[in-house]
Amino acid sequence: MELKADFAKHYGNGAAVRAEFALDLDGFSITVLFGPSGCGKTTILRCLAGLERPEEGRIAAGPEVWFDGSRRLQRPAYQRNIGFVFQDSALFPHLDVAANIAFGLRRLPAGERARRVDHLVELVGLQGMGRRRTTELSGGQCQRVALARALAPGPGLLLLDEPFASLDRNGREQLRASLRGILAESRIPTLLVTHDGNEAISLGDRFLMMQDGCLRPDLAPGLEVRASN
Repeated sequence: MELKADFAKHYGNGAAVRAEFALDLDGFSITVLFGPSGCGKTTILRCLAGLERPEEGRIAAGPEVWFDGSRRLQRPAYQRNIGFVFQDSALFPHLDVAANIAFGLRRLPAGERARRVDHLVELVGLQGMGRRRTTELSGGQCQRVALARALAPGPGLLLLDEPFASLDRNGREQLRASLRGILAESRIPTLLVTHDGNEAISLGDRFLMMQDGCLRPDLAPGLEVRASN
């Protein structure tokens, strides 16, 4: 199955973000949406996730249409089967680590839900921390919880919006070193936003280059930087 996106988001000051690309949703890979700060990368992710609405175009995952401007159709975020990790981990401060991860698993039987949470706690390297409050964690640990929470329901697509941006250098390097392995084991296709070239090269299978609100395939057409797992 393929995600096909061709849309434009307009702003009142005359600026616009335009995107036309496709993503393979049938196997694991990391596509890096790369470009300078302020060029519109986050807007693309938010439109894909249903958190913002474009003014024109179409977004579809296989036969499932998420947005169609001509039909005024906008499928809500909770119906798109997408996981989203924000720059800020956006955790629930009144819940512990395990409860944050389990938030999207309320329909599972209790035993199955507990096993899923235990697996994810181990996968993201937080063994023994399931009962800790998120206020007791470092920034890097909070981002690991946010990643586990996004992975928990088994989404068809994972969106990562500058997931290292709020971390100090040590936390950023530690999470970056383990992120690809975590995602590869989960086997979920991923779209990662970054303006850091080292992150792009170390994590990506494919680049989508962005500049001034537009994707620029001429800058890196179909660049493959590693073989997919």
